[in-house]
Amino acid sequence: MEIKIREDETKGFAIATVNGEIAGKITYTIPSADFIIIDHTEVEPSFKGKGVGKQLLYKIVEMTREKNIKIIPLCPFANSMFQKLTDIQEVLKKQ
Repeated sequence: MEIKIREDETKGFAIATVNGEIAGKITYTIPSADFIIIDHTEVEPSFKGKGVGKQLLYKIVEMTREKNIKIIPLCPFANSMFQKLTDIQEVLKKQ
């Protein structure tokens, strides 16, 4: 699986592909220089249950660690994953 991140000044996304086929996508907004808001995660039906959403989330977490920024997970999937996965909780923005 290959995951690439694309972003402009106010929005971004990570897209996962397998053999050229889109497997899933996670989108986020960039309201300020110090945090992002994950707003949607979508996995194609043929890839459900294969960890695509989790791998997309880990890619976003890796990017935020490199940029030293935080995440607000408004997306229900991302929010539930942050509650379960203690190894990524340090990137959560305190509210």
